[in-house]
Amino acid sequence: MNLESLARLRLGKRFVIGVPFIWLLIFFVVPFLILLRISVTDMGNGVDPFAPIIQTADGILHIALKYQNYSSIFEDANPSGSLAFGQTIYLEAFITSVNYAFWTSLLCLVMGYPFAYFLARTKSTLQPALLMMVMLPFWTSFLLRVYAWKGILADQGVVNNALIWSGLIQEPIQLLYSDVSMLVGMTYVYCPFMILPLYATLVKMDFRLLEAAYDLGASPWKAFWLITVPLSKAGIIAGSMLVFIPCLGEFVIPSLLGGAENIMMGRVVWDEMFSSNNWPRAAALAIVMILVILVPMALYTRYSAERDAVED
Repeated sequence: MNLESLARLRLGKRFVIGVPFIWLLIFFVVPFLILLRISVTDMGNGVDPFAPIIQTADGILHIALKYQNYSSIFEDANPSGSLAFGQTIYLEAFITSVNYAFWTSLLCLVMGYPFAYFLARTKSTLQPALLMMVMLPFWTSFLLRVYAWKGILADQGVVNNALIWSGLIQEPIQLLYSDVSMLVGMTYVYCPFMILPLYATLVKMDFRLLEAAYDLGASPWKAFWLITVPLSKAGIIAGSMLVFIPCLGEFVIPSLLGGAENIMMGRVVWDEMFSSNNWPRAAALAIVMILVILVPMALYTRYSAERDAVED
């Protein structure tokens, strides 16, 4: 290989690597920095993300940063109210969001793992059709799919009418605007994000290991726990993160299916920005959510890198 070909190869590698980095820089890093600047802005001076940090007032230089937008998230704004000491509506909404995201991830795992396992074990001629069934809901508007559950779970909806017709209940039960409707809607929407990573992991598994376990006297259930589950751990973690992270900041589903008590962080950020018109606090809440999400992602990335290094 001559020097000219080597130079072209290096240029091609830089281009292939550089394009994604430029994309992330423009559409993630720059907006994040603007959001970070707004989160420490004083509303009294207007929301200008490009305003200089060091300003002059009466001939004195000072740093124009307002950290109270962050501290107010963790301060008790109503110590005599129903909230416990040190607990604000923001922390309450964050705990609620984590709770819903956790149970949604768990339900998606319980429902998605058997389907992904069946999909990986089925005939290769049927796999494209089954994958199409998994991805088919994405062809419909997200808003319409969520809104359809209002008609299904309403007091006069499909579920209640079916239960009354079968004689199991005498009057409609409260399904809509409850924990049930929230978990049903979020599980329905995000279950494909669990199935696809699990399928991508399970389809690569050597199923001859299961046959070897059966020959050594292991029961199907024991072989599943000792062989299949450990080998699919990467898919479980990836699918759980793909479900947990968007659920944590979900806005549409709580607005349509959740009640007044189902306040999640996405709704709180919306209210702060558009109802209270407090952009710095909304930006601070968004920054805190991003940091909370990045910490487990960084730990998982480090764990994966160490595991790959040990295997190599």
